[in-house]
Amino acid sequence: MDELHQMAERLHHVKHFQHFNLSDLTAIVSLGQMRHFRAGEVIFQEGEPCSGMHVLLHGQVHLRKMGPLGQTNILAIIKPVIMFNEVAVLDGGMNPLSAESVEDCLIWQVSYESFQVLLERYPSIGTSLLKVLAQRNRQILEHYEDISFRSVPARVAKLLLDLSENGTKRIERSRHPIDKMAAQIGSVREAISRSLHAFKSRGFIMSNRNEITVIDPQSLAKLGQMDESAIQMDESFLK
Repeated sequence: MDELHQMAERLHHVKHFQHFNLSDLTAIVSLGQMRHFRAGEVIFQEGEPCSGMHVLLHGQVHLRKMGPLGQTNILAIIKPVIMFNEVAVLDGGMNPLSAESVEDCLIWQVSYESFQVLLERYPSIGTSLLKVLAQRNRQILEHYEDISFRSVPARVAKLLLDLSENGTKRIERSRHPIDKMAAQIGSVREAISRSLHAFKSRGFIMSNRNEITVIDPQSLAKLGQMDESAIQMDESFLK
């Protein structure tokens, strides 16, 4: 099987392309290109001309937004197999976010011009993108809600539960350093460190240089949800 057909089969694992037959997928793949990125490489930059639509087939990508003072927020962590940069490829405008490979990545990329050809030939792709946009919009609204209405300790609590899959897995600090955690919840490393220290002193977590273990997920969940009793608990963190 040649590379074109191999890529077509990989694309078939993308939810929004599963209804296409192999012949159509081969034609779709031929309009784009396969790209390899090493860990730490910038795939495209926020504010640059449209880089086209991307489909992550292997690896992991962070979608980042830069603040006015140079601070970075991680708005989404992309894992295979999923599309991204869909906004720019629909309106042809600047890239709204930056994308960085955090692992070695294999990505299928299609330019704005070629994507318009795909939309004419296969209108269902456009319909599928609406679902992707809706899902991404929900993620952004949730992120905005956290930053606007939850304190840093509450955001850290939610993040620890997410990274540990509700306390069932240990969090490797080499994969989730404090700087990365801060970027995920729109904070700074000093505030993350204070929250982790407070959680440890209260027996919510155990931590060392290598890993963090959630031992009281119920208390973290209570703090993360910020009900009335959790607000009182949160206020004690801020004193």
